Amino acid sequence: MNNPFKQIGELKKMRDQAMSIQRELQQEEVTINNHGVIVVISGDQKIKSITSNDRSDNDIRDAVNEAVKKSQEIAAKKLQSMSGGLGGLLGGLGK
Repeated sequence: MNNPFKQIGELKKMRDQAMSIQRELQQEEVTINNHGVIVVISGDQKIKSITSNDRSDNDIRDAVNEAVKKSQEIAAKKLQSMSGGLGGLLGGLGK
């Protein structure tokens, strides 16, 4: 028989871990220089600065998209460390 209190404890542990990862992502910073457009973005995908030096909208868009992609890669790596616990917990909930 499943112990519901154990699952609640596991959920809390995972929530705490997710919050810790979120704090870590806020501290990460990615800087992209693409065609003279410099974009600085945090690991939680908040744009910190854009310097365009009179570049075209397309150059700015491309630099922002590249910065977002890099920040998503950082987030994915951090979240992979949590996926083992999530899979085990979700498997237990279906029983």
